[in-house]
Amino acid sequence: MSDRKYFGTDGIRGKVGENIINPEFVMKLGWAAGKVLAGHGTNKVLIGKDTRISGYMLESALEAGLSAAGINIGLLGPMPTPAIAYLTKTFRSEAGIVISASHNPYYDNGIKFFSADGMKLDDAIEMAIEEQMDKPMKCVASDKLGKAVRISDAAGRYIEFCKGNFPSTLSLKGLKIVVDCANGATYHIAPNVLSELGAEVIEIGTEPDGLNINRKVGATSMKAVTESVIKNKADLGFALDGDGDRLMLVDHKGNVIDGDQIVYIIARDALKNRRLIGGVVGTVMSNLGLEVALGTLGVPFLRSKVGDRYVMELLKKKGWSIGGEGSGHVLNLAAASTGDGIVAGLQVLAAMLHADMTLNELSRGMIKYPQTLINVRFCEGTKPLEEKSVKQAVIEAEKNLRDRGRVLLRKSGTEPLVRVMVEANDAQDSSTWAEHIADAVRKISD
Repeated sequence: MSDRKYFGTDGIRGKVGENIINPEFVMKLGWAAGKVLAGHGTNKVLIGKDTRISGYMLESALEAGLSAAGINIGLLGPMPTPAIAYLTKTFRSEAGIVISASHNPYYDNGIKFFSADGMKLDDAIEMAIEEQMDKPMKCVASDKLGKAVRISDAAGRYIEFCKGNFPSTLSLKGLKIVVDCANGATYHIAPNVLSELGAEVIEIGTEPDGLNINRKVGATSMKAVTESVIKNKADLGFALDGDGDRLMLVDHKGNVIDGDQIVYIIARDALKNRRLIGGVVGTVMSNLGLEVALGTLGVPFLRSKVGDRYVMELLKKKGWSIGGEGSGHVLNLAAASTGDGIVAGLQVLAAMLHADMTLNELSRGMIKYPQTLINVRFCEGTKPLEEKSVKQAVIEAEKNLRDRGRVLLRKSGTEPLVRVMVEANDAQDSSTWAEHIADAVRKISD
């Protein structure tokens, strides 16, 4: 991805009004994407967005650019990212465009593309769009301009898709669930899905005003949902992020259940019901406890680079279906073509009902290893990961921990930091050996 001018691992993202997230750039981006996609079948592109105030402006700019390239547009309004992936596929559209910065604050925004099959765009198409961006923008003839229509039943279609991923033989009747939608794109979706399946739903984070997305609510700020679960004596709590592709849970005792634990619960249920295809994919940051717990079940486990894009790539390569990250990105390709927080939550609920267990009881099958993460700044021009003293510190830690833990060193992709991570079955060991390695890195820059 290093040769890209605009696209990162998850589309294009930045602060609104600066550099690339501005009306002029986004209109040109819409035109460039339209030129690349034109003539590949339906000649139609869907646009959806989260609840940020800047979404209106960027939606209009994209619409103008696509129309100038002769592409017809279907406007979905505020919709979760996974919903846009699903609707792109079901409408047989050329592509789906998401206007969202996911879990970032309201003043950021971004553009992400889905292909006709509901997957992220191939690298070759992203590169072709970037190349088109360097060409002068020319409008097609007036009789060839694209038309825009608003798709009024988009929310209802996606609600039915989500419900279709919950076994028809089961009901959520009798369960009290707190749903935190982060004042984001799921605010009008998630509560309806759960209530229509029979649950008693307590809503928080469902009053977006354009500025409050992810603010002290949602999957990146678990205090609100945890307090609500305890206060209302709920069975569990859902916490989604601003665009609905991440999920974190809270059990009835107020314990946070993260993405690694969610992946474990879904994989365990699939195994017991003979629906597990192959093994499970995590990342280099997935907790060692996930690997150990899956190993106990006899389930293969592989690690990819950090990012749901890389989890997806490895799943497709292996022909497996279940994977995810501790941050709450959970993939089950047997159910959805991309990470889907609502669908993942429904799969956990189905697992609870299948096993007749609480979320707390289900999560006990995976014991999280204590993890220490230390960020160490280094001087530009140095290569700390190649230094003999750092390598020796890692060898010492691994020799001491053996099969009781693991060590991971990696450079930040955005700033001169080395991320030192040590996991061990003992918290003191985790902390001690992380500091030992971090000290070795620090001495390089002294």
